[in-house]
Amino acid sequence: MVRALVIGSVAMLVMTIMGGPFVAELRRRGIGKAISEDGPESHLSKAGTPTMGGLLVIAVVLVFTLATNFLDHPSVLLLMGVIAAAAAVGFADDLLTIQGRERIGGHERGGLVVKALLGAVLGVVVGVVVYYGMDRSDVYVPHYGRYQWTAVAVVVTSIVVVASTTSAVAISDGLDGLLAGLLMLSYGAYGFIALAYGDSYLAVFCFTVVGALGGFLWYNAHPARVFMGETGALPLGAGLAVVAMMTGWWLLLLVIGIVFVAEALSDVVQIGSFQLRGKRVLKMAPLHHHFELGGWPETHVVMRFWLAGAAGAALGVALALTG
Repeated sequence: MVRALVIGSVAMLVMTIMGGPFVAELRRRGIGKAISEDGPESHLSKAGTPTMGGLLVIAVVLVFTLATNFLDHPSVLLLMGVIAAAAAVGFADDLLTIQGRERIGGHERGGLVVKALLGAVLGVVVGVVVYYGMDRSDVYVPHYGRYQWTAVAVVVTSIVVVASTTSAVAISDGLDGLLAGLLMLSYGAYGFIALAYGDSYLAVFCFTVVGALGGFLWYNAHPARVFMGETGALPLGAGLAVVAMMTGWWLLLLVIGIVFVAEALSDVVQIGSFQLRGKRVLKMAPLHHHFELGGWPETHVVMRFWLAGAAGAALGVALALTG
């Protein structure tokens, strides 16, 4: 545990030190976010804020994992590969949302298809490697204990978990500091679960991510000097899903990631209601925008969502420790 916390702290320090020059370089190169007119009007003032900040977060995580965790535990290569692949897709998507760049018609719809395919492909890879490469077929259910699943069940579950988690995390990236804080809580919870079940290398990875996100939050807190972008949201969402699969406690994503679940469901309900009834249930989806338009200041939405995420993370750890 001490090693995991120390590595996480050093990752945070490095991220904080490197963040300033990195943000300045993004600004110098004109890599600023173009804000969609479909969002809250108050967000239009954020246009031009540097984006792709997740690129540095991912770089710090991968370098620290390679330096401190790879030689003794090569299975982290799965995490590194999934994160790198998702980051590449996120980077390509971010290029289409940079202010001043020519917009490609229909790229939002195409992007959804690409992300869905990404989740499915990564899910297959993760399921196969977890079952055959790591010999892990355990599924933990709170209160009821451990069960052994077949290869097909593990792979199908992996597809659903990776695709849905990646999408839900990306949807939640819409307010200053919101996603970074929620991911810190989720990875921190799985870090403690991994320690409790003897997977120290997974704990080291989780706290490395927590540390890198803590350093990023220094610059992403309101008013944000940099946005994470899909370059960070997609790989960190996919990485969280992989950690959940590797621990066997993927069911707890519904609890630990309760805010992600609520954000994703709000999108589904809003779209479904409009398609079927021609009416919207929320003022705007995803859920954080609904509360913004309901009169909550952005900082209040973020803090209250963090509190909900903290409660979910604590309950998830408790369920794992008593399961």
